[in-house]
Amino acid sequence: MRGDASPEQVNAVESRIKEMGFETALTSGELQTIVAVRGDTKGDGRLDGLGDMAGVESLLRVQKPYKEASREFHPSNTVVDVGGVKIGGNRVVMMVGPCAVESREQLMATADAVKASGFSILRGGAFKPRTSPYSFQGMAIEGLRLLAEAREKTGLKIVTEVMSEADVQDVAAYADILQIGARTMHTFRLLERVAETGKPVLLKRGFHATIKEWLLAAEYILKIGNPNVILCERGIRSFDGEFARNVLDLTAIQIAKKESHLPVIADPSHGTGVREFVVPMARAAIAAGADGLIIESHPNPAEALSDGPQSIPTAEIPDLAKEMQTIAAAVGRTL
Repeated sequence: MRGDASPEQVNAVESRIKEMGFETALTSGELQTIVAVRGDTKGDGRLDGLGDMAGVESLLRVQKPYKEASREFHPSNTVVDVGGVKIGGNRVVMMVGPCAVESREQLMATADAVKASGFSILRGGAFKPRTSPYSFQGMAIEGLRLLAEAREKTGLKIVTEVMSEADVQDVAAYADILQIGARTMHTFRLLERVAETGKPVLLKRGFHATIKEWLLAAEYILKIGNPNVILCERGIRSFDGEFARNVLDLTAIQIAKKESHLPVIADPSHGTGVREFVVPMARAAIAAGADGLIIESHPNPAEALSDGPQSIPTAEIPDLAKEMQTIAAAVGRTL
């Protein structure tokens, strides 16, 4: 639409599109409103007439397969607001906490350290997808209740993973951000059910997924009408797993930010799988343009029931904060 288009003109265009049997989506910026046509529009000449309607500046067919995730549709950066914590702006947002919620004592000790360091979001798994069925699978509902208790005590926002459609409503009742893990990025019905909650979604890239597939997974959420998607680069599989768990693809951060308007964070814990590599790669991710980091921490990593080798000791969270503040400042951002 033209910059001076009135709300009535925008509504008229939307109405015309719906009369043709399509759905619409609006993107409103400071200078311009874009009306998207959802549906199979290929070869439909009726849409050409939209260009003659009052207030319309131009018609553009989005060429990318990930329509609503693309910058063609949404030129300006999306900022996801999680109860006042804004992800995608100038601030680098830190999400820190245990891989798995194991006990009240473990979780509260970590939450207190996260809060004291000035971070805003507590991560913690209540439902844990594990390679082995005999490994610790999480505390489930009790873990969610403990996360909610930690939020009540500290004021931190909560991000936790949803593993299946059956768990969506339970997790949504407790969490501020619903996380889709690497193993379920391609579970499209799950993406749709999570999108329907209207809550922010943290979408991790699958460890075998291309960037295009990752953005198309985000499209499943956006298409439902939930614009609050946070992309997370968490490392991909390579031919060399002897020294690190995965390859943290820092190039993907810049590509995703170029191709998409969505905020992008990085997970150096899963991206490396080695504690001593987490902070260096966290520094590199911020320098590469990441809008935030999600990092695992445990009071005693040697006793952790999940991912101890990649977890930073809770006592070292203040040092992590200082390191990240230094890098954020160096690239003109805040922590």
